[in-house]
Amino acid sequence: MAKRGKNKLKQRVAFRKNRGKRSRTDNDLTRDASGISDADDAEGARVEDLPSAERLSGKGDLTRSRTVIVQDTDEESGALTIEVNETNCQKGRVLSATGLNSIVQNEAGEKFECTVRRVVRTMSRDARNAVVAGDIVLFQKLDDQHGVIERVDPRHSALSRGSKRYEHVIVSNVDQVVIVMSAVDPVLKPSLIDRFIISAAKGGADALICINKADLVDPVELQPILGLYGQLGYQTVLTSAETGAGMPLLRYLLKDRQSVFAGQSGVGKSTLLNAIQPGLGHRTATVSEFTQKGRHTTRRAILVALESGGWVVDTPGIRQLGLWDVMPEEVEGFFVEFRPFVALCRFPDCSHTHESGCRVKQAVSDALITRTRYHSYLRIMSGQEEDE
Repeated sequence: MAKRGKNKLKQRVAFRKNRGKRSRTDNDLTRDASGISDADDAEGARVEDLPSAERLSGKGDLTRSRTVIVQDTDEESGALTIEVNETNCQKGRVLSATGLNSIVQNEAGEKFECTVRRVVRTMSRDARNAVVAGDIVLFQKLDDQHGVIERVDPRHSALSRGSKRYEHVIVSNVDQVVIVMSAVDPVLKPSLIDRFIISAAKGGADALICINKADLVDPVELQPILGLYGQLGYQTVLTSAETGAGMPLLRYLLKDRQSVFAGQSGVGKSTLLNAIQPGLGHRTATVSEFTQKGRHTTRRAILVALESGGWVVDTPGIRQLGLWDVMPEEVEGFFVEFRPFVALCRFPDCSHTHESGCRVKQAVSDALITRTRYHSYLRIMSGQEEDE
């Protein structure tokens, strides 16, 4: 609970555990104590006198907390803004982050290799990573090339996925998520598009659907999928990094915006960026002929400033996209075509999976909702992961 002092706000914060459970010694205090008979007790043998090689202390899981001084608390996310001496710090944007090391660019355009202050990285939170590409941070300069991140400012948006019990934030502070899929190699998966749409909406960003490698198929074959998402209100673009088709439109949609390219490995995210900004030189690779899956060439999220204006983050290929912090009851709200029918269902808590009198299922039967989208909904509701 927060407690206000003189012009300051004190917050009791739980820290991540940095020690495993202690292994107990071979001594069994309970068994030794139970072996003391009444006769032994009469002769003066007492539990307090039993020898023990194990030291019990109060340091452990129950004491992993600390009081920190914060300037503000984001009521919606619970994020803390740690108070730091700003006169000794510079503001910058994280261009890339790997483990505890980040590349930060300050407002003057200078780049620094920064580590993360322990109070920042060990504060208990649901996120797997304390600093990600796109974060706005305050860092203290150590020399002309190195620094220490003292604080991460609250994120106004993020693209996240679930990673076991934690939130894996892929990138923060973006306006739009460019969902890059390929027409072929690897195969186009509408259900994965739907998961990205939900993740973008949950994180507070718009969704832009880009289908690349259009030169490898007849464009007529892609019209149904483009028409489906276009009718639902999502911006779509058909591109080919090889022929240049659709590239002018994509450049226009990226201009002066904060964007992230997200999708499977091998769909051509880095190739598209190289085509948008010649000379960028991001590594690319072909799809494996054996597995028909992309090979990872981008190892970490990298923030790139576009010469035409705006920023784009190139991200590693995502093999699985588990939705983070999305309740089953929320899922229907992310399928915009469900909305006219939800209120007409027989049961107010209808899950649209098995109930009788469900108007959403009836709309699917009447072709008012596509079976492709409805099957995506069912997979999400059943907890099935969508991967490559």
